[in-house]
Amino acid sequence: MIDIPIVKELVLIGGGHTHALVLRMFGMRPVPGVRLTLINPGPTAPYSGMLPGFIAGHYARDALDIDLVKLARFAGARLILGAAEGIDPVAKTVAVPGRPPIAYDLLSIDIGITSRMDDLPGFTQFGVPAKPLAGFADRWTTFCQGTGPARIAVIGGGIAGVEVVLACAHRMKGLGRPAQITLIDRSDILARSAAGARRHLMAALADASIQLRPDTPVSEVDAEGVLSDMGDRVAADFVLGAAGAVPHAWVARCGLDHQDGFVTVDAQLRSTSHPEIYGAGDCVHLTASPRPKAGVFAVRAAPILAHNLRADLVGLQRKAFTPQRDFLKLVSLGGKSALAEKAGLTLAGPMMWRWKDRIDQKFMDKFRALPAMPAPIVPKSAARGVARALAGPAPCGGCGAKLGSTALGPVFAPGLSRPDVETTVGDDAAVLRLGDQRMVLSTDHLRAFAEDPVLVTRAAALHALGDVWAMGATPQVGLATVILPRLDPALQAGWMAEVMDTARTVFAEHGAEIAGGHSSMGRELTIGFTVTGVLDRPAITLAGAQAGDDLILTRGLGSGTLMAAEMQGRAPGADIAALWTLLGRSQAQAAACLAETAHAMTDVTGFGLAGHLLNICDASRVAAELDLDAVPLLAGAEAMTTAGVRATLWAENVQATAARMSPHDSARAALLNDPQTCGGFLAAVPPDQTQGILDRTATGGQTAFRIGRLKAGAPFVDIID
Repeated sequence: MIDIPIVKELVLIGGGHTHALVLRMFGMRPVPGVRLTLINPGPTAPYSGMLPGFIAGHYARDALDIDLVKLARFAGARLILGAAEGIDPVAKTVAVPGRPPIAYDLLSIDIGITSRMDDLPGFTQFGVPAKPLAGFADRWTTFCQGTGPARIAVIGGGIAGVEVVLACAHRMKGLGRPAQITLIDRSDILARSAAGARRHLMAALADASIQLRPDTPVSEVDAEGVLSDMGDRVAADFVLGAAGAVPHAWVARCGLDHQDGFVTVDAQLRSTSHPEIYGAGDCVHLTASPRPKAGVFAVRAAPILAHNLRADLVGLQRKAFTPQRDFLKLVSLGGKSALAEKAGLTLAGPMMWRWKDRIDQKFMDKFRALPAMPAPIVPKSAARGVARALAGPAPCGGCGAKLGSTALGPVFAPGLSRPDVETTVGDDAAVLRLGDQRMVLSTDHLRAFAEDPVLVTRAAALHALGDVWAMGATPQVGLATVILPRLDPALQAGWMAEVMDTARTVFAEHGAEIAGGHSSMGRELTIGFTVTGVLDRPAITLAGAQAGDDLILTRGLGSGTLMAAEMQGRAPGADIAALWTLLGRSQAQAAACLAETAHAMTDVTGFGLAGHLLNICDASRVAAELDLDAVPLLAGAEAMTTAGVRATLWAENVQATAARMSPHDSARAALLNDPQTCGGFLAAVPPDQTQGILDRTATGGQTAFRIGRLKAGAPFVDIID
């Protein structure tokens, strides 16, 4: 197989409609040798065309969302969850808070617009912008859960504002809540709409009893509603801003040519000042053919943008984007009725709604069921068994990629004999005696579970530090082991900077330092650390647990299953985003709480909770009783397990524990053998200390759960439910 080096960095800022389609196109026809990166604040991108239907209650919240986690996996792209706040076109980097600069050779911007009214006093605190859509959708969901009369004010009397107030009226009627809904504009309502469309829409507003306040400049928003320049008040509990298209402020500060904050692009969608930067959607101004802000242009631009990005990467001729002069406008009327207008012709009614719904659903279906990727090609001369191995899911990343106890047990069975090594094989770290001092030494590495080196490095560093904390030690220094995929030499320094800057940050957060390390190139990204820690107390090992001790676990199970599901494109993006956040969160405080009184402790990693619990039982010569219902699970893990998703190491973990654990046929029980990456700490503590530990961890913003107890008997785990 040819090992193709990565030679170019293509970065997309924003998961808007254009970029979503571009990602899909690149997934279906990748450009070998390119690392594709998508930067977006969240794991999903709402589709604006269905927003009025969501407000009215016709669509569920998740029906609006394009799952960018699944889409990025399909496209082979790195997904960075964060809001870009700057571009340096000289250094060719993008700034995202909390991480090193993101380098690009080719960049595209599709971040949409915002309805924020930062210049309007009180709006930031008391108002809700209609765009970005994600924040508005969440606030609206919360508002609809209320009871009693509803007072709603919408600022902005254009098409968007009219759609919103009609949808609000329909939703409140459906909820049985009396509503006072007011539409406010500084000029006339629907002043820019065609005459025929305006007549229909004004009639719809009247039928819905919407109060109209034209020619009413707004001076302030407060907790009681909206104040006008004339001094009168529109009482409201929910104030929505839908007044026009406002660009994101940071774009104008980047040194790119722009018009009133909108990036100016030429006919090929390239920045008029920086040809290596492209743009599409509402955030750009089309200098060759100016058009109003409308989603139809973003969708139509996608094939041209995808072609031109590919052309720059591989050396082809670019194409020009020529948007149509007029386009079909479909406006929701609250209920399942809509108005269609084009070239001055207007039709309205339920049939128009069905037409609009078909168009919207067809667009979203492009992302709901992504095309199946072809299976790896088996070489004609391959040995028997290769085809079977390639037919299964790809090997997991993280701890799901580790070797199981079947392979490891015989290798280390003889144990250790040096007098200055105080631990036995199986403990989380080696305890070395240096005169009167003791230190711990451990090493760990992770096969990349995601395309982002920063995410993987942070998880790998915390994972390695977990062995130090599990022994009750304080981290001291670390040595990094970095294997990068094959890269063009010009990219190696950038990738290493991402890894090492992140590693230094994590270790510094815990009073330790990176003292050096080793690097090499391989087929895939692998990050590891050898760590030392200082002991000023006896080490906490696996061997000190006592019958009667409570079992405490500090983190839910399921990371292995979720990683496997994400690799297969099956896990919801929100669940994966939550997992990625969790993997980057330190457990130092929780470990310190446990270390004060724990008789035995370990971090739950590749062998799963069951395997690591049995290690404690073996070393301490006790049995365990596990309360299955008390074992915490990560969001989405049980659903994915029920659907049949398993991490690569799961089956071997089951084989290793089945004979010494009571059988239980459930998804929750299956997760007891799920290999964990950055898993929780499992500790045996005196029962009179349990509540204090739970309280102290909660005070520190972390979690801890009592999941069972230890008892006298041969090493065995009884599952109680």
